Amino acid sequence: MEKIFSKTSATFIGCLLLLVSGCAKKLIEEPKTVFTIEYLKTSNGLQSGTVSLYSGMRYIYGPNGGLNTMNSGTDEWSLGDQGASSGLDCGAYNLNSSNGDILTVWNRSFNNINLANGIIGFAPGVSMDASAKAKLIAEAHFFRGLYYFGLVQQFGAVPLDLGSGDTTFNQLPFQGFNRLVPDLLKKNYQLIINDFAYASQNLPTTRPSNGGFYIYKAAAFHMLAKAYLFRGYNNTAKQSGDFKSAWDAAKYVIDNQTALGTSLLTDYGDVHKEGNDYNPEILYSVERIQGDPFDNEVNDVANEFSGKANMSCNWFNSNYQNNVSINGAFPCDRVLQYMRPLRQLAPNPWLIDSAFADKKNDSRYDNSFRTVWLATNNNAAASGVSTGDTAYFLAPSKAYGDSLRTLGTKKYIILDPTQFYLVSRPAYQLYPAIKKFDDNKRSVPNDASGRPYVVAKLSEVYLEAAEAAILDGRPGDALPLVLTLRQRAAYRVGLTSAVLAQRQAVMTNKNTGTPNIPILTPYTAADMTVDFIMTERSRELCGESLRWADLACRNLLVEYVKNRNRNLVAAPKLQAFHTLRPIPQSQLDASIISNPATYQNPGY
Repeated sequence: MEKIFSKTSATFIGCLLLLVSGCAKKLIEEPKTVFTIEYLKTSNGLQSGTVSLYSGMRYIYGPNGGLNTMNSGTDEWSLGDQGASSGLDCGAYNLNSSNGDILTVWNRSFNNINLANGIIGFAPGVSMDASAKAKLIAEAHFFRGLYYFGLVQQFGAVPLDLGSGDTTFNQLPFQGFNRLVPDLLKKNYQLIINDFAYASQNLPTTRPSNGGFYIYKAAAFHMLAKAYLFRGYNNTAKQSGDFKSAWDAAKYVIDNQTALGTSLLTDYGDVHKEGNDYNPEILYSVERIQGDPFDNEVNDVANEFSGKANMSCNWFNSNYQNNVSINGAFPCDRVLQYMRPLRQLAPNPWLIDSAFADKKNDSRYDNSFRTVWLATNNNAAASGVSTGDTAYFLAPSKAYGDSLRTLGTKKYIILDPTQFYLVSRPAYQLYPAIKKFDDNKRSVPNDASGRPYVVAKLSEVYLEAAEAAILDGRPGDALPLVLTLRQRAAYRVGLTSAVLAQRQAVMTNKNTGTPNIPILTPYTAADMTVDFIMTERSRELCGESLRWADLACRNLLVEYVKNRNRNLVAAPKLQAFHTLRPIPQSQLDASIISNPATYQNPGY
C-alpha cells in the first residue's frame, strides 16, 4: 500500500478527476497518462482510488496549513514569534478569503470527495472478490464522511452536488457552485452521519495488526459519535436524540475493546511515544513512512511549507537555539533531538497555568511538553555548563523557579511561567514545547517527519461519551469515564505503589487544597459539566489538531478565547462570525455565478 501512495495518488487524482474547487474558465485536456474513467471501474482502479483517499488526508493532517487552521487562535495556542509575522494568520483573526491556510482543507477535499463518490457509485458493477469490494466501499464512505466533516467544521454548508447531482461522481467541466441550497447544512450533516454509520457497520471489526494502515470499525464509531455531538450543538442542523446517538456510538467502542483490539495504555507517556506509533490506543493515523520522502509525497524535505509534509515535529518548538545566553554564549545548537525551532505556535498562559495547574499528580503535562534542554556544545563552559549538562529549565511555577534561583547554585537558565514567551512579551522566545510529535529518525533537524499523524485515539472516545451523557441529562454516566482517564494520568514510571495510590486519589477527587497539601473531596455527577470536559480535553489532547473545531462547533470559541486569552493577539480581534472560515476567493472567482458575495460566509 505504501509503495503506491505517491506513484498512484498524485497521478490518479490529478489526471483522472476534475478538481472542482479550481476550475479554469477554459478547460483544455491534454492527457499525460493512460488513466481514464474506465480505470476506476476495474478492481485495480477501485483499490488505487481508495489508496488515494488515504493519501489525500496527508494534506489535511500534519502540513502547515492544517496545523494552523486546527490549532491556532484558541484558548490553547497563540502565535509564536515567527508565526506572529503573518498578518493574515488564522491565529490573529485577520483572515480574508485569500488566506493560504484555509485553502488547504478546501482545495484538498473536494477532489477526494468526488473520487469517493466514484468508488461508491462504480463499485457495484465491478467484478472482484465480494469481501474485498465491500471493504473498499466502506472505506470510501468513511473518507467521504471525513472529508466532508472537515469542510463543515471550517466552512459550514458546502456543496453536495459537484456538477452531476448530489453525491454523484462528476467528470464534466463544472463552474457552478451549489452552495445556496435549502437546508444544505442539514443535508451535509446527514450525509456525514450516514457515511460514518455505513462504515461502522461494514468496516473490519478487528484492529489491523500494524495499527495504522487501514481504518476499522472503532475509527468509524468514533467519528460517528463526534458527528452526532457536533450536529447536536448546531442550531441549524440539530435533531432530537443526537446526544443519545453520540453516547451509543462512543459507548460501543468503550464496551467492545477486546473485540475491536483497542485499549487504554497504562502510561499516558507511551501513547505518543516515538517508536510506539501503532499502539492499541490509536484508532486512526494518517500514515507516513520513516525515511522515505518519495513515498511520503514530499517534494522538498528540508523546506516543505506546502504539500503533504508532516511538519508537526517542528511547528510547536520554541527558540532553544540562539535566544537565551549563558555567560554571553548559546549552549544549544539546532539539533535533531530538539527538532527545528520554527516557533509558529506557543501555548497560552491558560493552558500552562490553569488547565495544567497540577503538574505533579497529573503526568500529562510532563508527557506532553519539553521543559528541559541540555547543552549540545561547550560554548558556555566558562559558567560551568558543558555538553550534556542542563542548559535551560522551564519551571512548572513561579514559586518553584524562585526557589531554585534562591539556591544560587544552578548554572543553567531558569525561567518560570511569568517569563515564558507571549506575543505581547517577546523578551524570551522560550516556552514549553510539544514533544508528542518528536521524530529522531530524520536526517537533519529541518526535515519533515516520517511518523504517522494521530487523528483518533481511544481516550477521546471516553470524553465524547462523557460529554454526550452530560448533554443527554445523565451526568452520572459521565463520571466513571472521566475518572478512568484521570486515574490513568497519575501513572509515572518508577512510582512506588503507595505514591501512585496517593496521586491517583488526588486525580480522582476534587482537591480544594494544593498539589503538595491536598484536601480531597469525591467528584460527583454535579461536577460533570461541558466546561469540565473541555478542560479535560485540553489535558488529554492538546496540540492534536482538534481544539479550533472543538470550540467553534460547540459555540464556545468567542467565550473561551476572550475570557482566557484576554489581551493576547486573538482575543481583541475575534468576533462571532469567525466561527466559520471565509469561502476561498479562488473558488468564487472560478465559479460562474451571479452575485458571488451571497455565497460567502457572513463577515468576510
